[in-house]
Amino acid sequence: MNFSYYIGWLTFRIIYFTYFRWRVIDPQNVPLEGPAILASNHTSFIDPPLVGAALHRPMNYLARENLFRYPVIGWILHSWNAVPVDRDGGGARGLRSILDRLLQGGIIILFPEGTRSRDGKIQPARSGIGLTVIKSLAPVIPVRVFGTFEAYGRHITLPRPFPIAVRFGVPIDFTDLRTEAENCSKIRLKQIYQEVADRIMADIQALNLK
Repeated sequence: MNFSYYIGWLTFRIIYFTYFRWRVIDPQNVPLEGPAILASNHTSFIDPPLVGAALHRPMNYLARENLFRYPVIGWILHSWNAVPVDRDGGGARGLRSILDRLLQGGIIILFPEGTRSRDGKIQPARSGIGLTVIKSLAPVIPVRVFGTFEAYGRHITLPRPFPIAVRFGVPIDFTDLRTEAENCSKIRLKQIYQEVADRIMADIQALNLK
């Protein structure tokens, strides 16, 4: 971790420990080195740093590219390994940047639902994460956050001291679909992207606090 990332990482850990009384479950499922895709449900602005603060290695985040135009914010985002993406969170350039980080051995967090849940419940996955998974060879680790909607969901103005937790699942094996995608039709390829996304969301849904 560089100095800026470390200060942010440490600050968030202190906040999550003291204010939100956080729990981190099974972080050993995430490799300490090498590429990996973390796929998490999404209910709050505090989800990305929650997942990142739980790990003892720097993580790559996604951030809207227009935020990089502001000098101070842009510097912080760059130092925190943020990947610029367009407003919809995708685009060819964003995908290339994500794949480049994975090829460099980095770890990145993606939210298959595409946006924060409005009611705290897990939403259907968009196919975009399926494209990223198929284009890479990185292991995919399902992640589920708990309590963040109650702590700081869309309906809350200021964060509440509600207990939160993050659980890391075991890596999902996509060897079969990655192999099939090499020579299938375009129609089938789109189906594969959605199958990958649906399988990821099913594994996220299966994670619990026990």
